[in-house]
Amino acid sequence: MQKRRLPGRRPLLLAVGAGMTVAALAAGMTSAFAATVFSDDFNDGNTSGWSKSGGTWTVDGSGVVNQSNAGSELARQFAGQTSWSNYSVQARVRPASFGSSSALVGLAARSTSSTKMYRLALLGSGRAELQAVNGSTITAIGSASLGIGTGTWYTLRIEASGSTIRGFVNGTQIASGSNSLTSAGRIGLVTAYASGGFDDVTVDSAGGGTPTTPPPSTPPPTTPGPTTPPPAGWPTPTSSEKVDATIAVSGTFDGGLKRYYGIGDGGQSESQDPMFVLAAGATLRNVIIGAPAGDGVHCEGNCTLINVWWEDVGEDAATFRGGTTYTVDGGGARSASDKVFQHNGSGTVTIRNFRVENAGKLYRACGNCSTSYQRHVVIDNVIVRNTDAIAGINTNWGDTARFSRITIVGDPDRETSICVKYQGVPKGDEPIEIGEGADGVNCLYAPSDITYQ
Repeated sequence: MQKRRLPGRRPLLLAVGAGMTVAALAAGMTSAFAATVFSDDFNDGNTSGWSKSGGTWTVDGSGVVNQSNAGSELARQFAGQTSWSNYSVQARVRPASFGSSSALVGLAARSTSSTKMYRLALLGSGRAELQAVNGSTITAIGSASLGIGTGTWYTLRIEASGSTIRGFVNGTQIASGSNSLTSAGRIGLVTAYASGGFDDVTVDSAGGGTPTTPPPSTPPPTTPGPTTPPPAGWPTPTSSEKVDATIAVSGTFDGGLKRYYGIGDGGQSESQDPMFVLAAGATLRNVIIGAPAGDGVHCEGNCTLINVWWEDVGEDAATFRGGTTYTVDGGGARSASDKVFQHNGSGTVTIRNFRVENAGKLYRACGNCSTSYQRHVVIDNVIVRNTDAIAGINTNWGDTARFSRITIVGDPDRETSICVKYQGVPKGDEPIEIGEGADGVNCLYAPSDITYQ
């Protein structure tokens, strides 16, 4: 797929001030990687902001920077600050040719010189190896045999936090270890006796893209939760209130089943403001959200939605953006042409005692967000009517979906998909649907968990 050109786009360093960005990274931020401080997709047609060391580098018409000299012993492009300490760097990398089994195309972090760095290398042998490179001394932190080949894009990511260095390929951790070679340094694109292309470079100062959030220490519940039945019908509002600006919620907001409406245009535009924004730990309860509803509810951290109803979902009913634990208990949503609940952050969403009608999906784990975590959903005691799919997850990132006491109404041909599996991709690409159905690993349910009426 050819990328859309964005004229004049330069490598982007994000901060309130340049000094603040460098200071934050140099101070060694230790929270989960999430704040993007640098990005370059090379759509401006050049490598301004990068410093070259060896090789023949050009940017082609599709906005990919290529190193074409396969005979170069070491070819590198460096960017960023030497003071950068705890961060993650991610890029898409496409090997074009390998001169030998030890030739490599890869990504570098914490580079203090042209020959001292941490390197995640795709090797001509077909392996991926996370390395500590100090001149001619190369120490393997870990590796995996992945059948690496030429002409294929791979998403590489290095996470450096203190002395812990981790390497990921296509969302899967292939190596992790403790090493004290360097504590800070720049990022780099590297080849050795190989040629290749690079694109979509990002640096996060705090939170990981391809999954950094491990699965819960205990698996999501497999036994039924509370026996409260899903509501039998849609409630009648006690009153209605037009909303002109987003309502911020901290603590508990009880709407008394009042209808709130008036944000946005009722369409699918992602630029619409939400109706409610919930701070970490907030609870929204007994609320009816009418049309237009904008981008529904945003949870900035852990949140609880109790008996919340969406009469006509606009962009999304709710988006879970930060935190690790989100609960939807009771309520319902209808008329969602895309999805009802969008899971962008990490952790687990629990949806129970709920009803959904006329929707694309009840739940979707984001498959192309700028930060991609391992995500989980538990769906219990839910009534589904005229909905294409109940959940969509990214199996290459280790997502899971558990289902129990699901009742599907009015689907004699059983066309509703229970669990759709995707391959998560970098931001800007479209996730690839790769299958559906129970598998005992990612999509977890038995025939007895699904009832058709």
